[in-house]
Amino acid sequence: MTTLPVQRRRALFPEIADLLAGFPSWGSLRPFDGNVMRLEDELKDGSYELRAELPGIDPAKDVDITVRDGQLTIKAERTEKKESNGRSEFAYGSFVRSVSLPPGSNEDDIKASYDKGILTVSVPVADTKPVEKHVAIESGR
Repeated sequence: MTTLPVQRRRALFPEIADLLAGFPSWGSLRPFDGNVMRLEDELKDGSYELRAELPGIDPAKDVDITVRDGQLTIKAERTEKKESNGRSEFAYGSFVRSVSLPPGSNEDDIKASYDKGILTVSVPVADTKPVEKHVAIESGR
């Protein structure tokens, strides 16, 4: 006995979600939603520089920078509360990003600054050349 495939009828009007699928997500326009954060890094003049756009935060209380095993991690959190006419609105979001530091990075001399919404982290890097190592091969005979 064979079964006929069930065909789904198409609606005369498309679903709302289908209509909105082509538009950008509103969440992507908010800097802390969905881990969307502009981050730039470059190696120049013996220093690795990382810049992150973190507008509207207090860097002293909202940002935490840590270094461990060659990984630099930036954590930021923003909360905002608006009150008017007996109504209040809350907006909040968090961001965590880790990057690998280049070989020769001096993890003890990292400096960070915040100016006009841009967090800049500078890591001194020693001018080291990659060392090539030869591996001996053991034979089973």
